[in-house]
Amino acid sequence: MAGIDLNSDMGESFGRWTLGDDTALLDVVSSANVACGFHAGDPAGMFRTVGYAASHGVTIGAHVAYRDLAGFGRRYVDETPADLTADVIYQIGALEGIAAASGARVRYVKPHGALYNRIAVDERHAKAVVEAITEVDPSLALLTLPGSVVGRLAEDAGLRVFREAFADRAYMPDGHLVSRREPGAVITDTTQVTSRVLRMVEDGTVTAIDGTVVKLDADSVCVHGDSPGAVTMATAVRKALEDAGIGVRPFAIEDGSPQVSTKAMKS
Repeated sequence: MAGIDLNSDMGESFGRWTLGDDTALLDVVSSANVACGFHAGDPAGMFRTVGYAASHGVTIGAHVAYRDLAGFGRRYVDETPADLTADVIYQIGALEGIAAASGARVRYVKPHGALYNRIAVDERHAKAVVEAITEVDPSLALLTLPGSVVGRLAEDAGLRVFREAFADRAYMPDGHLVSRREPGAVITDTTQVTSRVLRMVEDGTVTAIDGTVVKLDADSVCVHGDSPGAVTMATAVRKALEDAGIGVRPFAIEDGSPQVSTKAMKS
């Protein structure tokens, strides 16, 4: 495989509360999923994250979520599809405004947490998210789990769809992620994570929590920015990929155009 994207969740600090080392991670990853204020993040933090990502040539995506700031977007919200569509439109629009002010562009959408997991299997909420993306900007790509319902619906709607694997999350035999409520759901050992990623990229497989070998077709690998030792882990993953002759490059650039304007590059 010639190359793979490396993405991480960013901009998840809030006010005086800091989560993750975005500046260090943005020197390692090729795509940044920027929180849009519903599960984490605030306008000033979004602006800082987008500006730094743009100046370093890192592709920017909208990390949209259920409106669940207290639960970090990891609790299911049983809102109507119409309300969910409006919420996702609002979040994408907020990030697009900040990106425009930074001389950058939002290139893709990656749902977060409970929303990500739900639309992998729930057609009602998946349709709502696809509708939001197509109404805002149908050139935006979607980053989602392989085999997800939302991926199928997005492709049917004419959106570009990319699939991701998770470096630091355990898998179920059906290819879905183990719930964070379960022991072993988050993998923190850097050596184990690195070997998993190489297998994901080179062989297209991962071992599930019960020992089952699961097929993966991934365009991007996620290292969570809030995981313990995330920067060390992401750095080790990138080095292992490059040592294996696998380049790290963004997935969401389709036309060869610059990722950022001269305004961003000068900032």
